[in-house]
Amino acid sequence: MDIAHFLFGIFGNATALFLFLAPMITFKRIIWHKSTEDFSGIPYVMTLLNCLLSAWYGLPFVSPNNMLVSTINGTGAAIEFIYVVIYIIYAPKKEKAKISGLLMFVLTVFSTVALVSIFALHGKSRKLFCGFAATIFSIIMYASPLSIMRTVIRTKSVEFMPFFLSLFVFLCGTSWFVFGLLGHDPFVSVPNGFGCGLGAVQLILYFIFRDNKGGPKKPTTVESVEVGLPKIHPQEQKSTANGSALQGHD
Repeated sequence: MDIAHFLFGIFGNATALFLFLAPMITFKRIIWHKSTEDFSGIPYVMTLLNCLLSAWYGLPFVSPNNMLVSTINGTGAAIEFIYVVIYIIYAPKKEKAKISGLLMFVLTVFSTVALVSIFALHGKSRKLFCGFAATIFSIIMYASPLSIMRTVIRTKSVEFMPFFLSLFVFLCGTSWFVFGLLGHDPFVSVPNGFGCGLGAVQLILYFIFRDNKGGPKKPTTVESVEVGLPKIHPQEQKSTANGSALQGHD
């Protein structure tokens, strides 16, 4: 049981790393054009909060036997923080102020959760408090592709839903779901079970509409399927989708 638990944790680290690195295409574009254009920075800041809370929850003094949860989410937090900094550098003045303010809010929320858990809570109550906080934002992160799924159903086209990203959402959610089950940890299994289900629905939609890579109906603005990715225009989405296909939580 312990070996299986460890192996699923390792596999979860690998698949989650892919998801965290997927937005690199977006940020290469931002750096190249020296502009954030119509990209939104909010999902990256919220994913940063999810990673920080999940990494904190996985620490031994909060929840035992979850160190692999901390390693990948600590890595994810570092990656997301870099994304946010790049976004702030190239964002217009109004957007820069908004994202900077949201970043300060996220850091304040995380600091509050960490300090309360250290100084006011102990044992099981500490695990429950940190676990609930991490679970809420994990579900929010996994729910981010819902709009692209709605777009796929409406347009009957998978043009804007790269197969490999959908696959890795499913694999990441599944591996951490099983990891949580084997470790008898609902704060890991529940949000990732949600992610596993959403990933499965994405794959089902892909195979239903896989022969339709384009069609007469084109959405004017939709959200990328990448976890935590922004709204972009169709031409940009096509570039992102093609680039992501070439490339290819707790």
